[in-house]
Amino acid sequence: MRRLTFDARSSGPWFLPLLLTAVLAASGLHQARGWPDGPRPDPEKRLNKADIDSMMTSLSNWGRWGKEDQLGSINLITPGKRRESAALVKEGATVSLSRLAIKETQDDSPAFVHRMVELPERGKVAASSADEYSVRYHGFTQTHMDALSHLLYKGKMYNGFSQDEVTSAGSRKLGVENLRAGVFTRGVLMDLPALLGVPFLRGAHAIYPRDLEAWEKKAGFRVERGDAVLIRTGRWARREAQGPWDIMKGSAGLHASCLPWLKERGVAVVGSDLALDVLPSGVDGFEMPVHWVCIVAMGTPILDNCDFERVSEEARARQRWVFLLTVAPLTVGGGTGSPVNPLATF
Repeated sequence: MRRLTFDARSSGPWFLPLLLTAVLAASGLHQARGWPDGPRPDPEKRLNKADIDSMMTSLSNWGRWGKEDQLGSINLITPGKRRESAALVKEGATVSLSRLAIKETQDDSPAFVHRMVELPERGKVAASSADEYSVRYHGFTQTHMDALSHLLYKGKMYNGFSQDEVTSAGSRKLGVENLRAGVFTRGVLMDLPALLGVPFLRGAHAIYPRDLEAWEKKAGFRVERGDAVLIRTGRWARREAQGPWDIMKGSAGLHASCLPWLKERGVAVVGSDLALDVLPSGVDGFEMPVHWVCIVAMGTPILDNCDFERVSEEARARQRWVFLLTVAPLTVGGGTGSPVNPLATF
């Protein structure tokens, strides 16, 4: 084998960036410091639409729990898993993972409308007040759960149910009412800013399986079957520091290469403090592939726009990143999801 050598002194200035990259890669500093505003390079081949098509089959849970199943990966939360999760409660301290309902249009998402329809009468001994809510919760602002009827691919929903099941009256299959028993399982916080020692992930920072495993090692746990995996990017800390930005053009989140990892680990629910996917996706010809494969192929409900700032503080104080997670969606027949208030109990 011929040995190739380079002399940096005679190679010209073009060689210096390559030399610096090699030194950083060898030292691990690129992971310790994090990357700036673009997705990090990944040694795996670049994914494209054909790869996502393949994942729709290779990662599919269709038929796994029967051809009429409408729960998907929620089936992985067994009675035994619930008992184990309940045993995580040591102090009884509960933290909300919901962002306060936002009453103005924000991040291209509609406002939560709250209107008083009855005010208490002055001087009346027994008075009352009443109001009404209206919210278009899918989007980038309100904390919500995506039901399995929310997304379709090539005319099919999870488990092969046809798009014809979705009507103007709601979805006859996979509506959020199927989740009326709620989620009661172990929540695991994957705190990526804490991994990198930064307050928030910048720009379109892509999270890869190696990052998830690095956090497991640092935090001292392993994601298990039936867990709810919660991805903190520091979205709300970023918004407070930098103000609003174009969500679709520069938001941190999971790269599509994480999908086989989620399936292999048996994740029951996945959530984040924004839209779960890195945006742009880094996948040629397909935006938000993590959303589509999770919901349509794997039958995995998604929690969007959670607020993990306080639970991150509480977990850091305890050095314990797992807790009992409870989520109770509204029981709306045929609904494609629901606003929710997830709770973490330590």
